[in-house]
Amino acid sequence: MNEVTLPKLIATSVVRGSQQGESHGGVYTIDFARQEAAQRLDWNTADIDWEGRGADRGLRGVALDGDDIYVAASDELFVYDPDFSPLRSFRNRYLKHCHEICRMERMLFVTSTGYDSLLAFNLDSGQFEWGFHLQRHGGNWSGHTFDPRGETGPRPVNDFHINMVHVDGTGIYLSGLKTRALLHINNQMQVSVVCDLPAGTHNARPWLNGVVFNDTASDCVRYVSRDGGEKAFKIVSYDESQLQYAGVDDTNIARQAFGRGLCPVGERFIAAGSSPSTITLYDLATNQVVGSVNLSMDIRNAIHGLEVWPFD
Repeated sequence: MNEVTLPKLIATSVVRGSQQGESHGGVYTIDFARQEAAQRLDWNTADIDWEGRGADRGLRGVALDGDDIYVAASDELFVYDPDFSPLRSFRNRYLKHCHEICRMERMLFVTSTGYDSLLAFNLDSGQFEWGFHLQRHGGNWSGHTFDPRGETGPRPVNDFHINMVHVDGTGIYLSGLKTRALLHINNQMQVSVVCDLPAGTHNARPWLNGVVFNDTASDCVRYVSRDGGEKAFKIVSYDESQLQYAGVDDTNIARQAFGRGLCPVGERFIAAGSSPSTITLYDLATNQVVGSVNLSMDIRNAIHGLEVWPFD
């Protein structure tokens, strides 16, 4: 591994469970070469109202545009500079329970889980200019566009729990806890199934010659190629005696080895997150774990967003 430059990453974390207490988290940068992490933003001092944020509170998807760092909360999009000084923020009536975000050229695509929708935010105009509401009738997927600047968009609904969006030159890809499939939207706004997925999947997206995702229910990260080949990595777990606040959540939402947050690094590595807040780097070339960096042993504290950190 000496010839390989290990990455720096940016990660967000959330608090899960019914007994959230005073658990801290926010935004971190992680240096895998040094096995070090630094907290860059503490959500308890970020002047954000966390009340009424649903099952998770904290910061979710993250994307970068030049020197601007976009970080999504449940219903607000924040912009920071590389020193994490706040620059501006944006809201929209159709943005609710956001999860992941993805930049494609001059548009930022945002999951609006509470509306079974995707929103597109124009990075130049500073406005949410496009929306797509996902629907399913019988066994057929479909959807329709809407203008998030108007008042005729969809009603609040969360049938599919859309938690992932990926956009490239071949179209828009999305998935959710309840879609049981990776879906594709073409330039005619037609929805098709790329492949089936296990229930409870997070972060599914095309990568290399297949699809990569957190198989959260099975506590592993999977890469499945189009020819049927598969590689699976078990998510890091800890001795129960090391965990903080274990057993405080009577809903069992907060548990260790809950896999969420995923970021391909080049064509060889996958960085993936889990709880308690841990980021692990996997090497597909050698089928090995390169290393893990733990940010907290609080079982309620879980990774959410991951991206390569281009600064420093």
